[in-house]
Amino acid sequence: MMKELIEYIAKALVDKPEEVVVNEIEGEQTSVIELKVAKEDLGKVIGKQGRTARAMRTILSAASTKINKRSVLEIIE
Repeated sequence: MMKELIEYIAKALVDKPEEVVVNEIEGEQTSVIELKVAKEDLGKVIGKQGRTARAMRTILSAASTKINKRSVLEIIE
């Protein structure tokens, strides 16, 4: 569910939504969500001073709290 949430947000932000790749690595307590976008879209996903990335992490954190799990967003270059 968290994977789909990040994928949806990322695709809405970028110019090349077909190049958005999201992987979820699930552990017992924590799941790591890896987000990869086209090189030219990296700035759109990170945002000025990391604001967009921080906002995505906040949304992810709020959604994760609801299912009693911890999720971490990694943006891969």
